[in-house]
Amino acid sequence: MRPIRAACLGTATTLVALLAGAPVAGATTHTDSAHPKGGDRVITVFGHLDEQTRFPVNPKGPAAQGDRTVVRSKLFDKADEKKQIGWTHGTCTTTLAEENGGVEECIVTYVLPGGQLTVQGLVFGILTKGVPTLPPPSFDNAITGGTGKFDRARGQVHADTIGPGKRRFTIDLDR
Repeated sequence: MRPIRAACLGTATTLVALLAGAPVAGATTHTDSAHPKGGDRVITVFGHLDEQTRFPVNPKGPAAQGDRTVVRSKLFDKADEKKQIGWTHGTCTTTLAEENGGVEECIVTYVLPGGQLTVQGLVFGILTKGVPTLPPPSFDNAITGGTGKFDRARGQVHADTIGPGKRRFTIDLDR
């Protein structure tokens, strides 16, 4: 196991190399987002819903705790929305089924050039009159780790719905 200081330096060096160079040619990096904290690096991509399947606990009844949604999206470059650069794969489980509100716990993996990011957190306001809210609400989830060039990644992902089946993901990586 590497000492903490060396591990942080290795991760920072990897992320700087990833964000500054061609390996992520498909993702736009910037530091002028409304969400970054001091010194963070930001990647913005667009997600287009590819497939979504709901598995309700009560198939003919109202939304309930334990309902599950499995989702997959294609990720596209912010600068060239026709250029696919990755995927998201995830599951969300309803933990609170209120008629107007509701909460889901989501675990999503972002597959990007050079590695993967794992993301986890709550999404609030998922139900309106007992059915899924359309468009889905914006949310912030924590980056809990990664692989490859994202090894030991931390930070957050902010998601905004910008059209039917389309979201903007702002990936805010801590240095």
